[in-house]
Amino acid sequence: MDCNRKIAIVTGGASGIGKAICKELVDNNVFVIITDINEREGKELETKLNNITSTSRFVRLDVTDYNCVEKVISGIYSEFGRLDYLFNNAGIAMYGEMYDMSLEDWQDIVNLNLWGVIYGTQVGYRIMKEQGFGHLVNTSSAAGLGPSPLSAAYSTTKHAVVGLTTSLHYEAKDIGIKVSTLCPTFVDTPIFDTAKAINIDKSYMTQQLKKQKMMSPQQLAKITLKEVHKNKPIICPMPFRKTMNVIFTIFPPLHTALMRLVCNVSRKARIL
Repeated sequence: MDCNRKIAIVTGGASGIGKAICKELVDNNVFVIITDINEREGKELETKLNNITSTSRFVRLDVTDYNCVEKVISGIYSEFGRLDYLFNNAGIAMYGEMYDMSLEDWQDIVNLNLWGVIYGTQVGYRIMKEQGFGHLVNTSSAAGLGPSPLSAAYSTTKHAVVGLTTSLHYEAKDIGIKVSTLCPTFVDTPIFDTAKAINIDKSYMTQQLKKQKMMSPQQLAKITLKEVHKNKPIICPMPFRKTMNVIFTIFPPLHTALMRLVCNVSRKARIL
């Protein structure tokens, strides 16, 4: 393989946004390491991307296991001698009222959505500092930019990812490392179907969510790569962020009414 070819690692790369990012990276002549806990779908994507020539490799990775994260990322760096992009993308969704959640529920989502990102960032940042370049991209959500009633745990992890990533964006600049956070809104991925619903009728929630205007993962991936190349600290590829900023600052009563509406709609899905 060309020693000058860029190398990317994508966690949660076997499906959804991660899968689309892997495809887009390959289209941009980047060699992609697809990592995921789902071996079957990861290997299927590897086969598909390698249809004509070698463009990717699948490696099983549990991002909640620091030793596994360190071994995989460091191993890739040792083999290829460079790490240009690390997309810490793996994550899950969770719906439910705060009083219905157990500590185990919190641990599940924090371990994956937050610690998984911290582990990847910790290892990737160290490697990129050593080589003097690289770009970290951590997937958050629009739920990390504002409130998300009945998804408090999910929103907590995503706010934390935004805080981590935007802070590091400026901290890393002087040593040549770029850092961005991806904050998608409604993207048509399996995350809605695989979300954990606590005393919530998930089919009803999914039905309501899919009434929104959805962006395809492929559209999101194309926009993401363009914004990554601009080193944007926050990539929110829909007008949601500007809209929410206006509602927050200029029309507080409208924001309150909107959040009440979200609560009321979500509670219709509650299983009594």
